[in-house]
Amino acid sequence: MTANTAAQVNAINIAEDSYTYSGTYTPPITTGLPKTIASICPECLKVIKAVHYVEDNKVFIKKECSEHGKFNDLVFSDAKIFLEMERWHFGDGRGLENPHIKNATKCPSSCGICNMHTTHTSLANVDITSRCNLSCSVCFADSNSNPYQPDYEDAVKMLQNLRDQRPAPAESVQFMGGEPTIHPRFLDIVKAAKDLGFSHIQTATNGIKFVDPDFAKRARDAGLQFLYLQMDGVDDSVFKKIRGRPLLDVKLKVIESARKAGIRIIFVPTVIKGVNDDQLGPLVKLAFENLDVLSGISVQPIVFTGRFAEEERLSKRYTLADMIHGVGEQTGFTRPYEDWFPLSAITPFIKWGSAITGRPLTNHTCHQHCVMGTLLFVDKDKNAAPATRFLDLHGLLHEMNVVSKTTKKTWFKFLSGLKTLSAVKRHFNAGAAPAGLTFQKFLRTLDGYSDKKYTWSSKYRGHAYKTFFIVGMHFMDNYTYDLERVRRCAVHYSAPDGLLYPFCSYNSGHNFRLRVEKAFVSKRAKSAKAIA
Repeated sequence: MTANTAAQVNAINIAEDSYTYSGTYTPPITTGLPKTIASICPECLKVIKAVHYVEDNKVFIKKECSEHGKFNDLVFSDAKIFLEMERWHFGDGRGLENPHIKNATKCPSSCGICNMHTTHTSLANVDITSRCNLSCSVCFADSNSNPYQPDYEDAVKMLQNLRDQRPAPAESVQFMGGEPTIHPRFLDIVKAAKDLGFSHIQTATNGIKFVDPDFAKRARDAGLQFLYLQMDGVDDSVFKKIRGRPLLDVKLKVIESARKAGIRIIFVPTVIKGVNDDQLGPLVKLAFENLDVLSGISVQPIVFTGRFAEEERLSKRYTLADMIHGVGEQTGFTRPYEDWFPLSAITPFIKWGSAITGRPLTNHTCHQHCVMGTLLFVDKDKNAAPATRFLDLHGLLHEMNVVSKTTKKTWFKFLSGLKTLSAVKRHFNAGAAPAGLTFQKFLRTLDGYSDKKYTWSSKYRGHAYKTFFIVGMHFMDNYTYDLERVRRCAVHYSAPDGLLYPFCSYNSGHNFRLRVEKAFVSKRAKSAKAIA
């Protein structure tokens, strides 16, 4: 797809989304290849120009700093998929009405969610400890390197900060670390999130504490719904290489504990080329053997935080295109150019929901190259069909995007609901749907995504068809940094300094994590000294 074609496809989306709520102009996403973007020097962090270019059907980034020289790296291993994702962009968001930094003029150095940022929070991260009961070489958080551990009151303030977002309070929160479960008040913090009104509560965990069924039950009683379970493969040789010790038995026991407690699990493999990129198929197989507990897989390619030689980066770099091809080759369920789409593609559903309800909803207007996935519908025989096989998803989303822009007055709402229902049915191909998936069952399955009572309450057991998602989130490092993506980041950290930070500026680039944690520890030390 050329830049001009992408611009024509997305022309309807650009005008209304050109300014954030703070009145800051949002330049449209740069499309096509080659293209020039704004990046940073990996050494001095100065903003410099970079070029995405194609070589051997792969997308590379090249840039040059006047002081530190030239840098080259792999961004995406399939240029065709890279360009295909641009077709699914349905406009930008408008950020926050109450950004924490209201007059920022420099990105990414003026950070804390500013007036230039175009998204609100899709998933909030709250770090409650830097301590961990493992010591993994691939940890982007550099756990156990300092004594950072906010207390209960700090954690509640960070949670409240997320709920205070406008126009839409944050709804989904993930507790992070280190290993968050070793915080002495982990369960109390989870309960606080529930009491504050978060509708989706999960924790990123290595699972060690959840081997204990009683701990899992107490966590569920407190309000925990999902384990974002570190799961790099189904072979202990993989865990030894990546985590330093065999852990497969631990992970299998966690599945049993979660089953008894009523907690769902999402497998989260950190994937390194040549180390465990052959584990996607086996992970899907294990997940399908436990579909009553497993909801999906979230693939996280390795991020090169710190300094790495170009040869090492290129030999280990694993991109989302590698994931897309790998899943298809190892499972046979998906096709690389037809069955995958960016998370941001669902924005027309959210826009329409906001128009119908008359209230702002959490949107997911991240960059199309940040998160990509597929949604599988799984029948009773464990056969899986991507939604794109029986649903003209792109056609439906485009039509909903148009409808949402016309649903402005109350008397239009009922008519718009009928229009949308008719559009969904028109784009649904019953003959290609998996066994047992009628149009009515499909609609009920969509209900489960918009209202969790349909998926969590035993009263509605059998209401929806079983679905399973596979997504990849490719966080950036200093070598692949793209300011267009940073400004559209939808995964935000709520920090004890009262600010919010995009994932890729908190953990890379200017690495605000180091500043925040150092300042917090220093402040605590001074307070303790004053009391003494």
